[in-house]
Amino acid sequence: MMQLSNLHTIGQSEPQHIQIENGIIRTITGNTAVNSTPNVQFDNAIAIPGLINSHDHLDFNVFPQLGNGIYPDYREWGNDINSRKKNSINDVLKVPKALRIRWGMYKNLLNGVTTVVNHGEALKIRDSIVNVFQDCHSLHSLHFEKHWKWKLNTPFKKKKPIVMHTGEGTNAGASQEIDALIRGNIFKKALVGVHGVAMNTTQARSFKALVWCPASNVFLLNATANINALKSSTCILFGSDSTLSASWNIWEHIQLAREFGCLSDEELLESLTSTAAAIWGLADRGRLEQGYRADLLIVKKQAGETLTEQILMTRPENILMVVNAGRVKLFDESLFDQMHELPGSTNNFSSIIINGNKKYVEGNLPGLMNEIKKYHRQVSFPVEAH
Repeated sequence: MMQLSNLHTIGQSEPQHIQIENGIIRTITGNTAVNSTPNVQFDNAIAIPGLINSHDHLDFNVFPQLGNGIYPDYREWGNDINSRKKNSINDVLKVPKALRIRWGMYKNLLNGVTTVVNHGEALKIRDSIVNVFQDCHSLHSLHFEKHWKWKLNTPFKKKKPIVMHTGEGTNAGASQEIDALIRGNIFKKALVGVHGVAMNTTQARSFKALVWCPASNVFLLNATANINALKSSTCILFGSDSTLSASWNIWEHIQLAREFGCLSDEELLESLTSTAAAIWGLADRGRLEQGYRADLLIVKKQAGETLTEQILMTRPENILMVVNAGRVKLFDESLFDQMHELPGSTNNFSSIIINGNKKYVEGNLPGLMNEIKKYHRQVSFPVEAH
C-alpha cells in the first residue's frame, strides 16, 4: 500500500490523501487521520488522472518536424517530405524500430501521459513504460492505405473501433475524402477519425469520436478542425501526433488548443481523461475516484483562477510525479528523500534534466538516448542526461 498526501483535487476544497493498493485507488479522503506506509507528502500540488493521448505514432518520435511551408492536405505534405527530405528520413530509419518505440513511450511519460493510443501496425512491446493501447483497428488514410474499403468492411474484424486519418486538409478533396469514407463504411462500423480539419457537423455525426491534434494541424496546414461546431455532433478526444509534425511537448499543444477557445477548460481536460477513457472502453481509467486504476499525474500548482486552468498551464518541468497502475514511473528531485520508503523505488531509476529541472524516470533513459545516437548522431532530445 502507498499513500500520497496533501494533494489538491478538482471538486474538493481541502487537500486530499490518496491511498493506493494493488494498482487501484483504495480511498480518497480529506481525513488526515488516515495513515499508510509509505506516505509521500506533497506541498502545493494538484492530482488528476493520468493523461490519455489518443493519437501518436510511437516509432516516429525520433524524427524532427519535417515540412516546407503550408500544404493543402496531408498527401502533398507526405509526397513533399518523401522527396525533399529523403535523406533526413533515411537517417532516422537507421535507428532500430524497438529503440524508436521506447523513446516514443518515454516522450509520453515525460508529459504525464499514462495511456497512449498508437496508430499504425500493432507493435510488440515488452516492459512498457506507459500503457500502449492497441485494442482497435488502425487504417492510415484513404490515400495511403491500400484496399482501405475492404479492410474497413472485412467481416473478420471484431467489433472494435476503426481509427483512421480523415479530412486532413483545407482543400475540397479533404472534405470529399470524409464523404467517401462515410459511404464506404457499408456495415456502419464505429469510426474514430483523426484530424478532421475539413469535417463539418453533418459528417461528424457518422463518427464515434474525432481526435483533435491542433499542433500538428497548424504546422502542416495552418488550420485546424472547427471543434467548437463539431463537439455537438461527436465526441472530441485529444492527440499529440508524432514529432514529424508537432513538438514533443503535449502541454504546448494543450495551450494552443486553449487559444482557439473551442473547448472549455473542463471539456479540454476531459478530452484527455474521462471522455477518452469512455471512447476507448477503458472503464477503469480517466477518473480520480475510489476503485479506479491508480493512473495519476501530480503537478505543481500554477497561477490561475481554477485548478483546471492551473493544470492546463502545466509544463513538463512542473510535473512532480507520474503513477501508472500504482507504480511510480517518474518523480521530481524534490521528492527524492521520501522515495526511499517505496520498496525498490529508486533502484531502477535514472536521472534527467528537463529545462533545468531534475527528474527521475524508471529505466535507463540516458542509456537509451546514447544507444539511439549510435545510429543517428544528429538526433536532438528535449532532455539531458544527468
